[in-house]
Amino acid sequence: MNGSIELPDGTRIRGRGLRRPLPEGSAPDVGLYLGSGRLRRRHDDSLTWPHTWIDWPDFLLPRDGEQAAKDIRSLYERARGGEAAEVACGGGVGRTGTVIACLAVLAGTDPVDAVAWTREHYERRAVETPWQRRWVRHFPS
Repeated sequence: MNGSIELPDGTRIRGRGLRRPLPEGSAPDVGLYLGSGRLRRRHDDSLTWPHTWIDWPDFLLPRDGEQAAKDIRSLYERARGGEAAEVACGGGVGRTGTVIACLAVLAGTDPVDAVAWTREHYERRAVETPWQRRWVRHFPS
């Protein structure tokens, strides 16, 4: 899938911002989308593949952290199984970067190093806030 990155264990994932055009190439098999009801209303109809939304306000943390962790693990397992998977929020940086860092933890990266790994391999500004960085450090692998 165009624009995907390889996690430390070889699993592939694509991160993007929903405000940007869909990359050329095949659509994902599964998606995990992060945002408020407003972002969901704006973009949900264009997501024609199986997907899940996490209620996650911009610059903050998911409203239900336990359910979010389950959804992130599910996305990882599907991607690990070979499905083309994507994660996205509005801009594709903070929330998306946070999830990619959590996926890196699931793929074997030490939680302390996951944000740096994500910034090196995905987006240099990923995981924008101190509370997002803290959430990654405590993400259960």
